[in-house]
Amino acid sequence: MFVLLLVLIVVLFGFGFLNPIWWVAAAVLVFGATRYGRGGGGRGRGGGSDFGEYQDYRDHRERQDRWDRRYNRQHRARWNREDRRDRERRG
Repeated sequence: MFVLLLVLIVVLFGFGFLNPIWWVAAAVLVFGATRYGRGGGGRGRGGGSDFGEYQDYRDHRERQDRWDRRYNRQHRARWNREDRRDRERRG
């Protein structure tokens, strides 16, 4: 399959000397083969959907951590007051 794609790219590049639109077609095929092909160096390399799911999970965790830090910072004084009142009531 890869050999057939390579031959097609070379033929389209050769036709590019007759009409430059074939060079564009060859460039699109090269881009597609490197970006989305098997073993090509794109984002989807090595499993595709698993990597996307991991990225979604990581993004969710980062947003959650930012929200937790912001919420803790804003309400830390109130929680300290409540803890102090609870200690005073018990003891």
